[in-house]
Amino acid sequence: NKVVVLAAVRLNAWALTDADPALRGDKDVALAAVRNRGWILKYVVPALQEDKDVVLAAVRQDGAALRYAIVAMNEDKDVVLAAVRQD
Repeated sequence: NKVVVLAAVRLNAWALTDADPALRGDKDVALAAVRNRGWILKYVVPALQEDKDVVLAAVRQDGAALRYAIVAMNEDKDVVLAAVRQD
């Protein structure tokens, strides 16, 4: 249930790792998780590791989360600046 998973990842980002695979690929769930702990981007489905909104939310919470995004995000000015500002 998406509502339950959203509540869980807002309290504990690790809950994402126990979520149903379909919900791990849900952008709202991923955003809630990375806003809680940016490094959880490591466990987000690959398609969302290249989603600029998700990556920005992650690096705004933890600049070091950039290492878990796809390489192309390392070349995105907005993403890199957000990561540097956070750290």
